[in-house]
Amino acid sequence: MKNKILVTGGTGYIGSHTVCELIGQGYQVVIVDNLSNSERFIVDRIEQITGTRPAFYEFDLKDAAKVDELFDKEPDIKGVIHFAASKAVGESVKIPLTYYRNNLTSLINLLESMSRHGVQNIVFSSSCTVYGQPDKLPVDESAPIKPAESPYGYTKQVCENILRDTIKSEGGNLHGIALRYFNPIGAHPSGLIGELPRGVPNNLMPFITQTAYGIRQQLSVFGDDYNTPDGSCIRDYIHVVDLAKAHIAAIDRMIGGKNKTDFEVFNIGTGNGYSVLEVIKSFEKVSGVKLNYKITGRREGDIEQIWADTTIANNELCWKAQLSIDDMTLSAWKWEQNYRKQL
Repeated sequence: MKNKILVTGGTGYIGSHTVCELIGQGYQVVIVDNLSNSERFIVDRIEQITGTRPAFYEFDLKDAAKVDELFDKEPDIKGVIHFAASKAVGESVKIPLTYYRNNLTSLINLLESMSRHGVQNIVFSSSCTVYGQPDKLPVDESAPIKPAESPYGYTKQVCENILRDTIKSEGGNLHGIALRYFNPIGAHPSGLIGELPRGVPNNLMPFITQTAYGIRQQLSVFGDDYNTPDGSCIRDYIHVVDLAKAHIAAIDRMIGGKNKTDFEVFNIGTGNGYSVLEVIKSFEKVSGVKLNYKITGRREGDIEQIWADTTIANNELCWKAQLSIDDMTLSAWKWEQNYRKQL
């Protein structure tokens, strides 16, 4: 049995897939989640997939005393993968204070408690939103950090700075890797876990699958007048399972002492850009379902186009995305169908 890893937000979309990959690689896993955007049954599904039930604690990381209590109860944690955060661009424009409070306070409490308990390794769930609209594409890790287009994006920039400054102050006692990932979609091949937003989805893929299943009447495409081949926004969509595996590579790198500096940053994407309309076409092809969608006005906070240069992650983490856009849309559809049939 390998080391014990704490996964915050571990019943969420990316967190749950990462927990499955960790267990698959022999790690012991402890999950913390306040279930604000996930469901308790996901722990059962993780056990169903892996044959192992992770330890689960339900509380909010904004409660510093509870964070300390957790590390007291689990004294042998060797690393943390930190997902727990509010994460919707559009929503963050509407309720910025909630995003600042949730995303900054949770990281600060976590880092303070890690320091007190001698936990030395953290993988931070960052985002390509830190780049804003980049000057050149594909965007690499040396690209300038531009003024954020949304409060969500700004919290990721600030959290990276908090992490960088804290690591520097710890004088070699704390190591961190920020994974700046692009746009995760798709679901576990089992169809047992996937993206499960509360209420109206903020992300493209669950809106597509819910529309196809009849949960939503119509899908909105926010703008067809961008300077792109078909006028819709372009993103680097990455399969959530590929993304989860990048977190294992990152935690392995630090625990194995292979990190080259105390704080490292990697882009996690496929290196390919797909437009919103191309994702819709892929879904229609693999599912055989014709989507009811309409073009609407641009959405505040959205950038025009971005995709990754993943050379550094490919070489340093010995990781590379393997799954195609059709794999992503088909697995998301399988998850949606399985989930709805079991309700």
